[in-house]
Amino acid sequence: MKDQALSGVRVLDLTWYISGPYCTKLLADYGAEVLKVERPGEGDPTRKMGPFFKDDPHPEKSGLFLYLNTNKKGITLNLKSSWGKDVIKELVKDVDILVESFSPGVMERLGLSYEDLEKINPRLVFTSISNFGQFGPYRDYKASELIIYGMGGAMNEEGLPDREPLKKATGTPVLFSTGNMAALAVMIALYQARVDGTGQQIDFSLMEAQMESVDRRMSCLVAYAYNNEITNRSDVRARPVYPVGTYPCKDGWWGMNAMGVQWHTVGKMMGMPELIDDPRWNNMIVQTTPGHREEFMAIFIPWCLEHTKEECVGAAQMAQANCSPMSTMEEVVNDPHLRERGFWAEIDHPFTGKLTYPGRPFLAKDMPWLIRRPAPLLGQHNEEVYCGKLRYSKKDLVKLKETGCI
Repeated sequence: MKDQALSGVRVLDLTWYISGPYCTKLLADYGAEVLKVERPGEGDPTRKMGPFFKDDPHPEKSGLFLYLNTNKKGITLNLKSSWGKDVIKELVKDVDILVESFSPGVMERLGLSYEDLEKINPRLVFTSISNFGQFGPYRDYKASELIIYGMGGAMNEEGLPDREPLKKATGTPVLFSTGNMAALAVMIALYQARVDGTGQQIDFSLMEAQMESVDRRMSCLVAYAYNNEITNRSDVRARPVYPVGTYPCKDGWWGMNAMGVQWHTVGKMMGMPELIDDPRWNNMIVQTTPGHREEFMAIFIPWCLEHTKEECVGAAQMAQANCSPMSTMEEVVNDPHLRERGFWAEIDHPFTGKLTYPGRPFLAKDMPWLIRRPAPLLGQHNEEVYCGKLRYSKKDLVKLKETGCI
């Protein structure tokens, strides 16, 4: 097989949790040689986070860790030891990229700041991922997905007007999107380093990354920036427009948006052409008239309940209406479209056997995505790196383990 797009690119991964590991995973999956450094005895905190294979909370069976660290090699190293700092400086000589996600100031206190490492490798792309960036009033604030999301304004737009703001998006979308954007920033900086021969530090903030998101945020930010307009939460219970939203059907739920100029698609979809010109519902003015929604729903909901998700969506698509099934995770994994396009990847791991993972983020014939190895076991490549690359003896390796250095 031909080389991958990032074959030959070397990355030193000092990240943990989600954003940093996802950034380096994207680089590794497209061919970069990524060396992940973990804390001795404990490893990355995601090793303690589920879901776990067969609900066994084992550090080598965390689905989150296994997904975030494909194609990486892994070593353990105590960065607080003087020897550990020397190892990092030795490894930095031969890498193109270093990615770290410690709190601001930690790398400086370790003597491993960009200014320290730039002297060793002037072409180094040094990427720092933190909650609020390396400087500013919030630099040392602790944060979580929920805190970042709330401070970014998106939560204030969600929920009922007479209740507290809500985080509509579950999980950790901000952390994953930050990793995605950080990988883009790294590649831009790497390109510049190869053009002019100089590296740089990238200061990547979770707060700023999510501020660039279009997740209900950008239009509201622009509205305030341009017009000093402060948007407010609206009461979805009182919205008369229809059919807009999620509706029950024979085997679950589905959603559609066919208001206004899309109204004609509803009659076609339901096989009721008489609805198209019905004066009670055929324009936006009457669609926002109180009481008309209930009349329509008395017809629409029974139609939905007589059909499956597949039938509802099929009819809506034939009528060219905007629609979607509300798929369960089981349905997503077995979706025939995703399977035909080869989205899923089967990866064999010594502690879990073969499992199905989300695969490549896009298709590109001349830029292949490839699984070369599963996520590393804790300290799996210690001997290869320390005895092979750095030329320590196996006796040295034993002593380093006994003293907690690895």
